[in-house]
Amino acid sequence: MKTLRFAALAFSACLLSTGAVDAADETDAPTLGKIERLDPKLDAIVPPDARIERVAEGFDWSEGTVWDAAGSRLLFSDTNKNSVFQYQKGKGTSLFLKPSGYTGNDPRAGEPGSNGLTFDHQGRLVLCQHGDRRIARLEKDGGFATIADRYDGKRFNSPNDGVFKSNGDYYFTDPPYGLVKLNDDPAKEIPFSGVYRVKPDGSTTLLTKELTFPNGIAFSPDEKTLYVANSDFKRATWTAFPVKDDGTIGEGRLFADVTSKVGPANKGLPDGLKVDVNGNLFATGPGGVYIFAPDGKHLGTLNTGEATGNVAFGEDGSVLYIASDMYIGRVRLATRGPIPGARKN
Repeated sequence: MKTLRFAALAFSACLLSTGAVDAADETDAPTLGKIERLDPKLDAIVPPDARIERVAEGFDWSEGTVWDAAGSRLLFSDTNKNSVFQYQKGKGTSLFLKPSGYTGNDPRAGEPGSNGLTFDHQGRLVLCQHGDRRIARLEKDGGFATIADRYDGKRFNSPNDGVFKSNGDYYFTDPPYGLVKLNDDPAKEIPFSGVYRVKPDGSTTLLTKELTFPNGIAFSPDEKTLYVANSDFKRATWTAFPVKDDGTIGEGRLFADVTSKVGPANKGLPDGLKVDVNGNLFATGPGGVYIFAPDGKHLGTLNTGEATGNVAFGEDGSVLYIASDMYIGRVRLATRGPIPGARKN
């Protein structure tokens, strides 16, 4: 079946049968996993009475969570379904965008959809598109505008996650997860997995190729540190890179290493991450969401019991939404995080 060419055709309000639960209206909303507290300092970040609420379910692989302040809704990718869904309190879950990451006509396997989502400083949705192997912006007419799709004349592997710096530069990771055969895919043109910067004029700079599977990416509040997750079974880590005055990065230092935790008892790998206003990291990894202090101390874990792909601060910034395999979870915080995009309309 041919994929719809223009995204506008999929801006529908047709509700899905996802088993969505509106936890804001139902006090008996089911719990997703448990909260593990390793340090008393966690209470100032996640209240002692907090729990992970399960607000939606029924997805193949949920990812790319971002809060849309203008629409008062959570947007998130399903990489396998080539779709972006929206969750709204009191309304449940519905389709927002399809296709989201692959606009070709030929059927393809793997993870063709969008992954990381964010908003630029004009409030426009920017997507990491696996299938089309590019960074794209959703336009008002429902089509996509390419921000970047090549480095040194070669197509990207499959852009995974990205973040905007305050000056408008966009930083993103490019592992091979959107390629059907990953690193062995014959369509792979770049022989490494890089971390890149794209400036507003479209010029692209390779920042580092030292990570085997770079994934989640986020800045510290002062933008002097760039955190990048590495989703490698053999080296499941987060690296902190100093950001230079010209926007490039210096030599990275190991921020945290959870390779020893990887295994059947703890599903998942380092993936998406976000940083709150105080510099605490909410980083998905084996078993759920790891919460790190700025100095790297592990304070606790939001243990979802599932492989967890990404997180996003939502509502007024004091709610953390969690993409955890087939589920979307939510936990109320005692801290706040930034909402991407100035949303100038």
